[in-house]
Amino acid sequence: MLSAADEIRAAIVAAGGAISFERFMHIALYGEQGFYTSGGSAGRRGDFITSPEVGPLFGAVLARMVDSLWHQLGEPDQFTVIEAGAGPGTLARAFRAAQPDCLDAVSYVAVEVSAQQRAAHPDWVTSVASLPTEPIVGVVIANELLDNLAFRLFVMDGGWREAFVIVRPDGAFAEVLRHADDLDQLPLPPSAAHGSRVPVQREAAKWLAQTRALVSQGVVLVVDYASATTAGLALRPWREWLRTYRGHERGGHYLAEPGTQDITAEVALDQLLVNSGHVANVRTQSQFLQRWGIDDLVAEGQRIWNDQAARPTVAALTMRSRVREAEALCDPQGLGAFIVVEIPAVATA
Repeated sequence: MLSAADEIRAAIVAAGGAISFERFMHIALYGEQGFYTSGGSAGRRGDFITSPEVGPLFGAVLARMVDSLWHQLGEPDQFTVIEAGAGPGTLARAFRAAQPDCLDAVSYVAVEVSAQQRAAHPDWVTSVASLPTEPIVGVVIANELLDNLAFRLFVMDGGWREAFVIVRPDGAFAEVLRHADDLDQLPLPPSAAHGSRVPVQREAAKWLAQTRALVSQGVVLVVDYASATTAGLALRPWREWLRTYRGHERGGHYLAEPGTQDITAEVALDQLLVNSGHVANVRTQSQFLQRWGIDDLVAEGQRIWNDQAARPTVAALTMRSRVREAEALCDPQGLGAFIVVEIPAVATA
């Protein structure tokens, strides 16, 4: 069976000696033996922890937000929740366990490219490999998805030049820089220090535009780590915003061992929102969770625990854990600093 590295080498040969970093990243993550298609995942037994894996509290807060939207739209009988990048279904399970008012009206669609991850989805969700195409009334949720979509990589070297990937004589991958003919059409800072790097996240912008068009009434909700501007990324060391992960540890260089590690980058909000004309509410994750009642849920959990502490049940222990979960979810040095972008459909803007 060909590895992700083999698939990349074949693509380089077919392209005449080099492929864009964007193409390299796509194969490394989503090719036939890519990181996500071959088993890379979030979770305590996976490669990294996202907010749903901290515990069920994140899903419970999200259920409150979805419930509010359902009421706002007149409590429609058919209401769709699409989770893009659903992994093994952790968020879906927490959403259902929260028992929102809208639950009987909800059709929950879990979108996940990995067949291995889809096999773990609960049987009450609609489990699919790609986004539906029919318009919906409801919400699309993308938690830590856009940072994993492949992007073009540009390097300041006497002007912005695009990174391409070649195969060295020893078989390892290396980077070369080439002129890009479309520089004047790209959201690149006018100047930057020599060696500065920035992503051009056209796949993320395309995903957002297509997804917003899918929602006839409702909201697209994006949760990710992000930078306000592309220029801001150019000012920072690239290893701060372009990272790899494997087994809950930082991985190696992004060209090393493709298919065995996650490749991720902060989302440049100006590319997603300002340059594409989207109207959005932008908050930190901590602000979003507080907006939708995380403090009330923690207080509820403490009351239930106090009532049952003498003879605790599993449910009571879950309630007790809300305190620690909230601390992690709202940590300003961690998940709490993530950005939550709420983009309403045109009909409800």
